[in-house]
Amino acid sequence: MRFDAVLASTLYSSALLFGHARAHDEDAAEPSTSSIAESSPSSAVEKPTFTPSNIKAPFFEQFTDDWESRWAPSHAKKEDSKTDEEWVYIGEWAVEEPHVLKGIEGDKGLVVKNAAAHHAISAKFDKPIDNTGKTLVVQYEVKLQDGLECGGAYMKLLQDNKALHAEEFSNASPYVIMFGPDKCGATNKVHFIFRHKNPKTGEYEEKHLKSAPMARIVKTTSIYTLIVKPDQTFQIKVDGETLKNGSLFEDFSPAVNPDKEIDDSNDTKPEDWVDQARIADPDATKPDDWDEDAPYEIVDEEATKPDDWLDDEPTMIPDPEAEKPEDWDDEEDGDWIPPMVSNPKCDEASGCGKWEPPTKKNPEYKGKWTAPYIDNPAYKGVWKPRKIANPDYFEDSEPANFEKMGAIGFEIWTMQANILFDNIYIGSSIEDAERLKKETYDVKIKIEQAEDEASKPKTPDPAKSPMDLKFLDDPMHYMRENVDLFMAIAKNSGIVEAARFVPQIAAGLVAVTIALIGLVIAFITMGKPDAAPMAKNAAAKSKETVTDIKDRVVDATSSAAENVQGEVKKRTTRSSGSVE
Repeated sequence: MRFDAVLASTLYSSALLFGHARAHDEDAAEPSTSSIAESSPSSAVEKPTFTPSNIKAPFFEQFTDDWESRWAPSHAKKEDSKTDEEWVYIGEWAVEEPHVLKGIEGDKGLVVKNAAAHHAISAKFDKPIDNTGKTLVVQYEVKLQDGLECGGAYMKLLQDNKALHAEEFSNASPYVIMFGPDKCGATNKVHFIFRHKNPKTGEYEEKHLKSAPMARIVKTTSIYTLIVKPDQTFQIKVDGETLKNGSLFEDFSPAVNPDKEIDDSNDTKPEDWVDQARIADPDATKPDDWDEDAPYEIVDEEATKPDDWLDDEPTMIPDPEAEKPEDWDDEEDGDWIPPMVSNPKCDEASGCGKWEPPTKKNPEYKGKWTAPYIDNPAYKGVWKPRKIANPDYFEDSEPANFEKMGAIGFEIWTMQANILFDNIYIGSSIEDAERLKKETYDVKIKIEQAEDEASKPKTPDPAKSPMDLKFLDDPMHYMRENVDLFMAIAKNSGIVEAARFVPQIAAGLVAVTIALIGLVIAFITMGKPDAAPMAKNAAAKSKETVTDIKDRVVDATSSAAENVQGEVKKRTTRSSGSVE
């Protein structure tokens, strides 16, 4: 309870300083109608009108008015072996213009309409796409109008088969390639997965790209491009920038082709196999002069007592300023003994009391002796099982010859709605894909970025003087600038003038000083029986002083208000000059 009174005084002083700063902010916070009008964004960006492209490809989609003749949503149930719950693709789809940062008038895309829902939709190709011996190019636009915190925006190129029905499309439908962005929590990647058929067993295995590039989570349009060449290399671009080059043989897990040799599972390590590389030297002996009992430290025999050492002075003495409380009763409370404090004479000298030489590290100390380590002459190395021919080995020299693809589908779950897909190109021409990008993405992205920039709130003009600053905008900057102003005025015109022009800093300095004095009193009176009355009296005096200061500050603020703005004009901000 000794600190209660002091703590109350400290909190009261701090509240006074913060209250003055907060009131200063509120007085300056009223925006004018003209400033609001000036901050209104201008979105008058000229936009072209959508014109369908004449590019030809095995599959090319710009979601024109006849899109429903090609695309069909799925109403199948999603298969999930991890749970007994049944998930149905209830997410709705629509083809519409973007409602966020529209780049081209009349340019529509396929839009995910529901958040936290499973969506599935697909479109069959006019004829299966076979890229054997040819380059495969997959390109499409993604617009995350509501952002993307958790969900997918990838596409699947579905395996061509007779059982391919749009209304039954689900996560279990066999696909050939999965490509596109996916983000949830710490996961943020551009998927590239392909299903590869084992020529020996006929089973399919997913090959996942290692070290996949990050997706771009922005509300402007992004364009994702995948190029797979007949030389078994691939390239991934995002917004025209190459983010990944690699090989189908080296950059996927599991690898396309298994190892030619594998460990023999029947091989075992021999009982006499030595795999300890180093051992303690069996021939080493402890030297005769090795003293394991020598201490780590010894008395420094060369040390001498300082000349000013006070042998007869105690390190602690009774507090000479302590007084027995008036209500102390010797019969009930016993003999009153003043508290002990550090002897001030000891602080002025090297030390007090009996002098003893210090200790130092023992130069003869060696510690416990252990034999040194040497190379083990019996060491045979790390044991490994012998290699045998892999019975499951095969070699596919052309994994880029994917199986025939019969349809495209989007099968996703997302927590954000309004993901828009557009300008889907699936073909073999890198040039046509680049041309499509120039006709569509390159046009709209400039407009979207310009509109996005125009819609951002204008950055307020930097404060021209400390009096223009607001405490809540940046408390540290507010205090730093006002303290600098206070010190500059005090240096040129004295403390009184500084307190008149920057009263909040003067009040704060006095409040902190009083709080420190109160804390010092509390520490001094610790352990004293009369500590509580003394702290209470000190707190009362501190509060009276703070109240008096507050009244003076208010008077000074009122009388100086008209002079402040003119005075601070003499001082520019730290970046442009100093006090004149």
